[in-house]
Order: sequence, then C-alpha cells, then structure tokens
Amino acid sequence: MNILLLHTPVFLVVWSSWLMVRGNDTEFHENTQRISSGLIQCGEYSNQALPNGKCRIMATLPQLDEQRCPDMFRCTDEVSYWLHENEERKQQILDLKETISELQEELRNHRHRIKVLELQVSRRMQNEERNSLNSSLEHRFRELEQHYAEANTLLHIHGSLVYDLQAQIHNLSMTVEKVRRDPGCMINIVRGPLISPQKALHPEIQHVRNCPIDCASIYYNGVRRTGIYTVVPSMGGLPVEVFCDMETEGGGWTMIQRRQDGSVNFNRSWKEYKEGFGDMHTEFWLGNDYIHDISSQGDYSLRIDLEDWNNKHKHALYESFSIEEEANHYRLHVNGFSGTVEDSFSWYHNKRSFSTPDTGNICAEISHGGWWYHQCFFSNLNGVYYKGGRYSAKGKNLLGPDGIVWYAWKDSDYYSMKKVSMMIRPRTFRPRLSP
Repeated sequence: MNILLLHTPVFLVVWSSWLMVRGNDTEFHENTQRISSGLIQCGEYSNQALPNGKCRIMATLPQLDEQRCPDMFRCTDEVSYWLHENEERKQQILDLKETISELQEELRNHRHRIKVLELQVSRRMQNEERNSLNSSLEHRFRELEQHYAEANTLLHIHGSLVYDLQAQIHNLSMTVEKVRRDPGCMINIVRGPLISPQKALHPEIQHVRNCPIDCASIYYNGVRRTGIYTVVPSMGGLPVEVFCDMETEGGGWTMIQRRQDGSVNFNRSWKEYKEGFGDMHTEFWLGNDYIHDISSQGDYSLRIDLEDWNNKHKHALYESFSIEEEANHYRLHVNGFSGTVEDSFSWYHNKRSFSTPDTGNICAEISHGGWWYHQCFFSNLNGVYYKGGRYSAKGKNLLGPDGIVWYAWKDSDYYSMKKVSMMIRPRTFRPRLSP
C-alpha cells in the first residue's frame, strides 16, 4: 500500500489491489477538477478504479498551520484516523458485495422456481387438453391398468405357491435323506409292507415297522441303551429326535420334558413350546406338536419323576395321557393316577388348554412358563428354576408363585423342585428279558 501526503488541501491516496470497484478516466478527471475547485471539503474522500484492477482512494484532510503541525510526522493522529476510516469503508464494501451476492443467488432461485412453475402449468394444461381430447382412451387405459394389477396379484400368489412348494419339496428331500442315512430307520417305500393305521397302532405290530414311532418301538427292535434316537410318528408326523429312557421301570419311555440344573430358560413363547427347545442332554421341552403326534398314535401312559434338594425321589404315574392338536390349544387329557407322591396334576389340570406368557393368560404371565394352567396351578413343572428350593414372593418381588412346583410335596407353592422329568410310553408296553 502506498500513501501520498500533499500540501493544502492535503490528499490521502491509497492504492489497494483487493478493492474491485471499477471506474474510468473521465471519472478521474472529474474528481480532480472537483478537488482543485474546492468542491470536495476537508474530510471527504473519493475513489477511482484503475485499468490494472487497483483502486485509488483520495481523501482531503484538514489544512494544518505551521504552528500546529510544524513537522508532517507529528500529524500521525489525523493520518491514522483516515486510515481507520478507509478500513471501515473497505469492510462496508465487502459486506455490500456479500449482500449483493446473496441477493443474486436468491434471484437465481426465484427464477428457477418460476421456470418450474411455468413448466408445471404447461404440463397441466397439456394434460387437461389431452384428457379432454382422449377421455375414452384414458378410460381404457385405466381398465388395462386394473387388469394388469389383478394379473400381477395372481402372478404374485402363484409365485408364493411355487416358492412354498419348492420349500416343501426341499424339506421333504432333506427328511428322506435324513431318514435314509439313519441306520435305525430304513424306509423301503416301493417294497415295504402296507400296514393299515389301525393295525399299526397295535403294540405287537409297531416294532416290525421299518421306522420306529417312539422309544418303545426302538426297544422292541432290540435297542436297550438309554440315549437320543430318531423316531417317525405314524400319524403323518416328521422325523424327530427324542431322548429314550431304557432303564426306568423296564424302559421304552419317550421323554417329553426334563429339568435338572436351570441351564435352559422355560419362559418361552407359544411358537417355541409348539416346536420344542432346549438340549436333549440336559433340559428340554420336546414340543407340543411332537407330543401330540406321539400321544395320538394309541393309548399312552405318563410318568413324572420328581426330586427335591435333599435328594429325595418320588414319582407319579398316570394310566392315560394325550394332548389335542394346536387348533384345540393342546388340551390335556390325563387320568388314572398312582405313584409314591400325592397327585397335584390330573385332578386340577385335566382338560385344560395349554397357554404361554405371550397368549394373554394371566396365570402364564405371572408363572413365567408354559403349562395347562387353571387359576393358576397345583403343579408348574415348567416354572422358574430356583436353586435351593425355597423362595418367596416377597423376596423375589413376584406377583405369585412361579417355581417348579408340585404342591403336594411340601403343601406349598413356594418350594421349587431340583429335578423333574415327564415321559410317556404305550400303556400296553411289556419289557422283554432279552432282545
């Protein structure tokens, strides 16, 4: 920046490369004449743009007498003042340019909106003209669109059916392959003997089937070792893995439930109780669908084994046991009690529907399990596992008892069993001394 101080009247000339105010030679001569003629008063300024992009700013300063300012370098206050004024003008110019830029951007946006509106109006007018001229074609087009939508819906439905059929074929293929590979269940569909469903239910006929229908038929086939096996229920069921107890009271028991260490949470949904959950080696629920398929094959008995935290063991035996299909909420049928413990199951829960916490049954919700509840229970073998046995509603902040309860054991709802198991086998089962 160059500064030039002149004699009376004093001019301040500032050269700046960043001020972009444009001017011309005519304006420069006019400003010079105004300064020489005294039209510009002391303290005023003017500016001029030069061709090289710089801007010359000229300002008049008050006339100083020799006594007041004998030396020009003592007049720095006045120079500083005008330099400060110059900087403020520069900032004002920058602010003005920024405002102009914003206004220009807003103007462009308004022009764009106007063009969009004009285009929309034009299209609307064209559409109105087209509708008025081609109303019949438009009506036909809508009809075709409706037919297309209906055809598309039918195509989607057909696609879903094809997908379901493919999934069923895949599952069936896997089932056949699994059954084929299982050495304990070899099916010969072509040459296999045709046995009527009525004859197949007879206990002496069951064991000659190619596929065992339960643990009793596995026992009849000569397998006498407790363990996990695959069975195929005769009532149209799919193969399922089951735990077979081949020791208790002669063996042949198909276990449908077991609790022993609290490793599995039994506070489950309807779907989980339907399909089964847990680990066959520790704690599990076989699944209501499978329990129905197996117990509906004939006349089955139920055995419930219980053990407390003092290692005391008792059992309950029911001569008849079955549950209905899902459509009837797996309604329970159990009677013919005997055993070494008082009955807390059949007399109160017989003919009750199965329910889980997610079905809206208040007893299932506060008992935290799936069971055949009835205002609410005298037995709750799928309840919460409490180590040590004793618990209280106050201590656990519960709405009511929710443990693994067999009421007659302690005449209390607040004692939870250490081990329980439920297993079924044909009522006519007779153990054999040799394979």
